[in-house]
Amino acid sequence: QVQLVESGGGLVQAGGSLRLSCAASGTIFSINDMGWYRQAPGKQRELVVVMNSGGSTNYADSVKGRFTISRDNAKNTVYVQMNSLKPEDTAVYYCWGFIVSPGNLYGTAYWGKGTLVTVSS
Repeated sequence: QVQLVESGGGLVQAGGSLRLSCAASGTIFSINDMGWYRQAPGKQRELVVVMNSGGSTNYADSVKGRFTISRDNAKNTVYVQMNSLKPEDTAVYYCWGFIVSPGNLYGTAYWGKGTLVTVSS
């Protein structure tokens, strides 16, 4: 069974940095798109950044120039380096991946349980 497990959240002051990691485990044939969404209190979940297997990226306008995604395909892991953090970046950050596995040969989306990032002013 495929699982996504995030790590790296926490409390940081405005202007600071954090690095989130997400590792996919289980029997995995391939991972197509992989990345991060976030959900702030009282708001809908929104895209932060996604990278496809070819390395193309899609960033939310609000994080462009501040966040950088990277992947280690050998480790089935995705990272996001978050710099110049702002209080409005406070949210639960969810890892997301479109993964092909024995139980889903056409691929399906998986979500992590989320990690909280709090940016104080």
